[in-house]
Amino acid sequence: MVYAAIMTQRLTLLRPDDWHLHLRDGALLQAVLPESARHFARALIMPNLVPPVVTAAQAAAYRDRILATLPTGAAFLPMMTLYLTETTDPADVAAAHAGGVVTAVKLYPAGATTNSQSGVTDFGRVRPVLEKMAEIGLPLCVHGEVTDPAVDIFDREAVFIDRVLDPIRRATPGLRVVMEHITTAEGVAYVRSGGRDLGATITTHHLFLNRNHILAGGIRPHYYCLPVAKRESHRQALREAATSGEARFFLGTDSAPHPDHLKEQACGCAGCFTATNTMPLLAHVFEECGALNRLEAFTSRNGAAFYGKAPNDGTLTLVRGDAVTWPAKIETAAGPVTVFDPGCAVHWRVEP
Repeated sequence: MVYAAIMTQRLTLLRPDDWHLHLRDGALLQAVLPESARHFARALIMPNLVPPVVTAAQAAAYRDRILATLPTGAAFLPMMTLYLTETTDPADVAAAHAGGVVTAVKLYPAGATTNSQSGVTDFGRVRPVLEKMAEIGLPLCVHGEVTDPAVDIFDREAVFIDRVLDPIRRATPGLRVVMEHITTAEGVAYVRSGGRDLGATITTHHLFLNRNHILAGGIRPHYYCLPVAKRESHRQALREAATSGEARFFLGTDSAPHPDHLKEQACGCAGCFTATNTMPLLAHVFEECGALNRLEAFTSRNGAAFYGKAPNDGTLTLVRGDAVTWPAKIETAAGPVTVFDPGCAVHWRVEP
């Protein structure tokens, strides 16, 4: 639904956080980190490297590589996560939390998405870790899809809620859970029913895409992501949730860089790279929905509150004017990475 244009020309927000970010490593890290550090004060860094970040020592080493790669003068804090496996040691998780090394633990069902081969198949085997996390207050971030080949890819989020997530939460009272990158009306409804211990991130690209954008008129590999975009009714449910101002919904871009040659092939990678233009795109969405006054809650307040952090001190200013452009690609030593194209004119830019 498109609302009448709002006359606001300038909007200043507390500096935003990204509660779900892929920075990769090596050549990709060097190229894409400045894109996030330019606008975001903090980001929750995903651990699905090859090999994955499964111990406190590995998380600390990855954090150090990120900090060493930051552009001079950049103010950006990487918040680290551990990749949950069926052999994860609860004591190591507790030590990583106590030492301030990690902010959350990430659950990937094995085979659900990029570099998830080391994820969980038998959820009963991670119960001791989940119980320890509930005890110490460490959040669990969930990629919420089943991998059962009998379940249609467009139904995998809803089935995950029923088969996996709800049983885990019922069996582990007090476990704080973030449903990452929700894509369905069922996900929105479940989060709203879940109480204070349940939150959800919503990506930039899922606010723009439905499955027709990927498939109608030809396959568009740079719109392919996991979880895959769903029907238009689900996109509208996500827009309503993101712009509602409700504390349980907050920004996690899931910005996921892949070189073009890996996206544009017979079996292409899943992921949209939105770090460069997320803030102008979100201003566009919130303006369309008549909710610019709630953009700060979604980007700068709600996620911080869920994770027990203070909002950032600095600010970011968005200015509305003529249609804006950004680089179509980010050049990296691993090959060019295509920046997400929303498919419409955007009139908001971040003031330098």
